[in-house]
Amino acid sequence: MRLAIAAAALLAAAAALPARAEVTAFEQQGPAAVAFGGREFAAGRYERIAARATVALDPANPRNAGIADIALAPRNAAGRVEAVADVVILRPADPARGNRTLLLEAPNRGRELAGQLFHDSPAANGLVQGTEAGNGFLLDRGYTLAWVGWQADHTAEGGLRLRAPVVPNVTGLSREEFLFEHGRSPVEARLSYPAATEEGATLSVRARPGDERQHPETLRFRFLDPQRVEIARPPSGFDAGALYELVYTARDPVVAGMGFAAIRDVAAFLRGGGLAGVAVDRAVFHGISQSGRLVRDFLHQGFNADERDGGRPVFDAMLPHIPGARRTFTNARWAQPGRNPTAHGDRGYPANQFPFAYEDSTDHLTGRADGLLRRCRESRTCPKVIQADTEYEFFGAHASLLATDTRGAPLPLPPEVRAYLISGHPHFAPANGEPGRRPECALPTNPLHAGAPLRALLVALEAWTRDGAEPPASRFPAAGDEGGLARPTEGLYPAAIPGLPWRAGAHAAAELVDDSTMPPAVRGTYPVLLPRVDTDGNAAVGLRLPVLEAPRATYLGWNPRAEGFAPGAPCTNQGAVLPFAATRAERMAANDPRASVEERYPSAADYVEEVRAAAEALARDRLLLEPDAKAMAEAAAANTLARLPR
Repeated sequence: MRLAIAAAALLAAAAALPARAEVTAFEQQGPAAVAFGGREFAAGRYERIAARATVALDPANPRNAGIADIALAPRNAAGRVEAVADVVILRPADPARGNRTLLLEAPNRGRELAGQLFHDSPAANGLVQGTEAGNGFLLDRGYTLAWVGWQADHTAEGGLRLRAPVVPNVTGLSREEFLFEHGRSPVEARLSYPAATEEGATLSVRARPGDERQHPETLRFRFLDPQRVEIARPPSGFDAGALYELVYTARDPVVAGMGFAAIRDVAAFLRGGGLAGVAVDRAVFHGISQSGRLVRDFLHQGFNADERDGGRPVFDAMLPHIPGARRTFTNARWAQPGRNPTAHGDRGYPANQFPFAYEDSTDHLTGRADGLLRRCRESRTCPKVIQADTEYEFFGAHASLLATDTRGAPLPLPPEVRAYLISGHPHFAPANGEPGRRPECALPTNPLHAGAPLRALLVALEAWTRDGAEPPASRFPAAGDEGGLARPTEGLYPAAIPGLPWRAGAHAAAELVDDSTMPPAVRGTYPVLLPRVDTDGNAAVGLRLPVLEAPRATYLGWNPRAEGFAPGAPCTNQGAVLPFAATRAERMAANDPRASVEERYPSAADYVEEVRAAAEALARDRLLLEPDAKAMAEAAAANTLARLPR
């Protein structure tokens, strides 16, 4: 009874709090709970708070006026437009033991991924739920962690989301692209927006993104309800990788751009002392993959300026991981933030358009000048930025445009930015990943995990933000003969390596998309460059971990799609691994030009020493932490550094 009364009083107090940074209500879903079973970290125990934050925006405020359709949205009695965001906070139970830094991760389709990345946790959401702390890295360091639901469309089941207003009495054409990766028919598909009418809807199919859209008689569809369709696929002529595109008249567009404001205002609310027990002086904005693209978009669209408090910076630093040179399709009518433009799918959505780089440049196709830092420079709110991309991002997300202009000429990184290529890595893999097979991929998948270098980069970003200590120099390839980026020609990879099916053009194209037409049209392309490789086929540039400095395989940031799944283009988000032969005799029999394991490492001690030396060199350069460098040497000694298929 006493607990119920205390909880009710807490919720009432939260609902009655004064408006701060336009958070007009912060309703906790019960009292703070002990997290991780009361486990003790270096910063003590942690508490978990789940809440819903109401943000109320003035459409006339210049910092909100750029949100698409906000002027048409319903308003409350005070003339503000409201949205409600799910929020979860992990805070040190004793605030005095925290590091006074807020690390806010934008959820990826409603999911938390920071635990998999920094804590080596096996699955998503264990950290945000307060159930799986893994190695405890962020908690040992005393961070206050927060997640804010920003996505107003589909998220993972039970994921954090934004409840944004719908614009009434508005209809228009919307487009859905479906890539099923199987041959079942009929198949049900969900629409991003409800159909206003079934009349005029059209469905087409293509084998490849650049093919002409086809409407065979055997392709049929019907609406199951306003937000679901059933598609009967042609019995022949198109494989499991075919692209299906539905254009229809939709209704009820959501003011999805309020997701940016929700993150801005909740972060400002927390760092401004809006929640008792949260004591922070600095804030870092972090995102992984889709939410890493959101971080870049947040910065580009000028949301790092607080709506109040004189427009001070909301985040002192940003750490986008694996976004490539892309952003999101969020702040627009008929937005679809979940779209992921790749080499094969979703290429017509405006989530990967100019500007690509942080520094200002001019798009030679349109004459437009812009850069991701332009607006924060105007408002004097630019954060310090560390962007980390894996090798996949060069093949699947045209990451080279981070360091080139739209003609492919070198474009320097600005002083506020550091960038790192994590060489040889796929898009994202958990720490417990192993090489495996996926039906849509031709080669065994690459299991390399990027947690160790990201831990070091976060420590460097923290020191840069707190103390002004310069982070390690960027390890990101540039254009030019000495820069490490090359044209994607047939000769990019050694042709003699067996089982390495490289072909020119097997990467995501960077395209100028005209979305004023429906369906969108491609009006031009930008050059995409790829990392140079060594004689083993491993990337010769970037941040090369011991797995590349003392290799036992070729680790690729790409994996070709398999027969029956639109073969040729890279398999979405996947890399590949091609083991070295164990012996010289095995190598000669396979006609493999790569030295065998026994030729490289005459003894196990030789192998362990090469791994140890490579790890220690990276630790000296502050690109690995000492415990991770030591762990890599120990793993090599146990012969578990890489589990390779045979």
